[in-house]
Amino acid sequence: MDYITIALPKGKLFARSIELLQSVGYEADNVTEDSRRLVITNEASKVRFIITKTVDLPTYVEYGAADIGIIGKDVLLEEQKNVYELLDLKFGKCRLMLAVPEQMRRPNLTDYAHLRVATKYPNCARSYFQSLGIQTEIIKLNGSIELAPMVGLSELIVDIVETGRTLKENRLVEVASIYTATARLIANRASFKLKFDRLEKLVGDLRVIVEGENV
Repeated sequence: MDYITIALPKGKLFARSIELLQSVGYEADNVTEDSRRLVITNEASKVRFIITKTVDLPTYVEYGAADIGIIGKDVLLEEQKNVYELLDLKFGKCRLMLAVPEQMRRPNLTDYAHLRVATKYPNCARSYFQSLGIQTEIIKLNGSIELAPMVGLSELIVDIVETGRTLKENRLVEVASIYTATARLIANRASFKLKFDRLEKLVGDLRVIVEGENV
């Protein structure tokens, strides 16, 4: 009960997550993305850090292995875990979009019905096409999604982009934006009630910093 356990995601969100937490007094020695220590503890401030794969982080929070975590909204929407979303941290901005090879661009989204779609986000992709009333075959991939249309695995892709440079390099064009995602602070539902005072203060302190940076 004395400790706050924080899950941090490996990858692009890690460095900024550490910066934000350090700025409000949540820190420990040797919290690095490549640390071999699985749990890093600051005994003085009663804080523990665990570093996880991005896709696993919401599960650690949902089941209470971590009290809170920082994760992209894209992962939250895809994984659909039962957690509290406490704060939009407003960094790590990206968007989930639908793209096709240049030569396959068509006038209407409905023209892409009954085609195959490669994606790392099958739940989000399926919901999007269902909302449009379009039937597609969803193919789940974990690697480079842009490869799928090049080798005939799929005609379409649904993927996260930041600048769009990779699309251009592979002669793909965006035809629809599905949603925009940023990093979010999430909490285990039971932990938020049991450790309310401390977590509420953390949220308030982080909100001051985030809103100050985005004035």
